[in-house]
Amino acid sequence: MQNVTFELTGEFVALNDLLKLTGVVDSGGAGKVMVANGAVRVDGQIETRKTCKIRAGQTVAVDGVRIRVKAA
Repeated sequence: MQNVTFELTGEFVALNDLLKLTGVVDSGGAGKVMVANGAVRVDGQIETRKTCKIRAGQTVAVDGVRIRVKAA
């Protein structure tokens, strides 16, 4: 599994935007589809809310990529 670290500049980032910003998907729309299909896990649990707020300390896993979110 590929590990990616994402530095959060604000309080949170929407899940579909995080997938786009880290290069997992090409667009926010593609991220929304992945989330809606149940392909994304947040802290080990399947997440189906497309704009779920991801905060520092959380881990997102999708399609062989693990994204660790940390504060800037």
